[in-house]
Parts: sequence; C-alpha cells; structure tokens
Amino acid sequence: MITGSLTVFAHAKINLVLLVDPALAVGHAKAGFHEIASWFACVDLHDDVVLTRLAEGSASVGLVRWAVDAVAPTLIDWPIEKDLAVRAHRALEGAMGRALPARVEVVKRIPVGGGLGGGSSDAAAVLLGLDRLFGLGLKASRLREIGMGLGSDVGFFVDDEVPARPAIVGGLGDVVERVGRAGAEVLLAVPRFGCPTGGVYRAFDAAPTARGRANVEAVRAVVSAAIAAGVIDDSALVNDLAGAAARVQPRLAEVLAELASVCGGVWHVTGSGSCCYRIGGERGAAALPRVDGVVFTRTRLV
Repeated sequence: MITGSLTVFAHAKINLVLLVDPALAVGHAKAGFHEIASWFACVDLHDDVVLTRLAEGSASVGLVRWAVDAVAPTLIDWPIEKDLAVRAHRALEGAMGRALPARVEVVKRIPVGGGLGGGSSDAAAVLLGLDRLFGLGLKASRLREIGMGLGSDVGFFVDDEVPARPAIVGGLGDVVERVGRAGAEVLLAVPRFGCPTGGVYRAFDAAPTARGRANVEAVRAVVSAAIAAGVIDDSALVNDLAGAAARVQPRLAEVLAELASVCGGVWHVTGSGSCCYRIGGERGAAALPRVDGVVFTRTRLV
C-alpha cells in the first residue's frame, strides 16, 4: 500500500498488423463482435494518470485535462462519468466490494479517437495504479479480467511491465500473447478528424474479408521475422480496417496519398483510424513535415 499520490504512464499503442474476421453471427454469445489477430506495440507517447488516495469515506473525484505539451488537443466533450478511467475505478470498486476513495486525474497527450488506444490505456493504468495504491494484491490476470469488461483493448495494456510489452492479440482481445520488443523510430501523423470505430466496423462488415483471416499464426510469423532480423518489414504490415476507415472518412485516403507524396515511405493506419504512422521517424530531422490538416509527432516503439 502506498500513501499519498502515484503517477502511472498510460502509453499509446499502434497496430503493426491487424487482421479482422467478419462479425460473429446471430446466435453466438458475442454476436456482432469481431475476432482479430493483431500485433500491438506501445510507443513512448503517453498520458499521465495521477492517483491520490483520499481519506476513508471521502467522495472520489475524476478529472481529465490536456497536458501543456499535447500535440493535438481537442475538446473534452464527454461526461466525466463516461470516461474509461473513471469507469475503471468504479469497476475495480465493484470487483472488490468496497469503496476505494481516490482522486483520479488523467493528463492527456494521446490524441482522442485516432486508434491509439488512449482511453483503454488510461483504464488499465487506473486498475494497475489503484491496486498498488490500496495494496489490493490482485494479479494481472484478475485486473485484465476486470479491464476486459470495459473494452477489448484494455486487456493488452494490463501487464506486469510499464509500458506493456508488445503482444499478439487474438480472439475478441482476450487472448494476449506477449512477445519481444522490436524497437523502431516512428513518425506519427494525427489528422484533424476522427474515424468512428462503430462506423468503421459497419463499413467493414459491408465488404468483409474471408472468415479465417484473423490468423494468429500469420501474425506470429511477421513478429518472429522482425525480431530475428532486428528490423520491421513495412511490406508485412497490414490493417484490414484501413479500407473501411477510408470509406467512412474519405479524407483519410487523401491524407495517406499526401503523406506518401510529401514524406515518402510506406504509411499505415492504426486501429480503426484516423491516426497513421510510418516506421522510421527520423528523430534527428530538423523539422517535421507539413501536410494540411495533419499534426506530426515523433515517437518510438517501446
């Protein structure tokens, strides 16, 4: 148990590979959901989740604000009780059957709605941090179970290490196979628009890839090759949702073309969009590229 405050870094992630099956059919317990096979990896871009233990009987407090160095702040227009960090706090209290009075402040740097998993990472940071702050002694497997009730990406971020180790994520996000780290510089492009996750999946379902596409073995082969070679092969990276995201938000296709023209290299969409990335971020470059309506930041796989 820790007295006072505790800060946990909640790192963003990118999907280096994302293979998606069509929605599970009516009659399945998870009808409408999609099985995936994905290579998740964290980058050093992170939110700060500041947790302060309050006196027993105190009312808990939830706050969300942008960090002064955030590259793409947007309006925080959701009710605080809907924020995943606050929901994670309440879920942990429900699992423990007791109040865990705390001030939960999320200081954001991860762009919202871009496929970087910021909300899920914040939720995992709350679960891990409150476990330490209150000396609950819960195992990662139990925290992951609680987190999965909040969102399919939360389980990836619940790990014994911070940042979470890269993983091959399968099933409905509930199968997490940790793999070795493959360090690389990354140039991240943040368009000034988002792609609604639900809308992207509906567009994907209108023209899905063949069932069985979400093949964990195929992802494992890409990961193994990258770790053995010490370099990530751009041509092996794929995102089955990229086409659907561009149909939902046609500007995304234009942005990808502009990125290739202005910046060069191969650009990929992460998650359901709209953020894009290129392996090889040229950290030492004098200036970031310029593309209308896009904010750039250099980061790296961690």
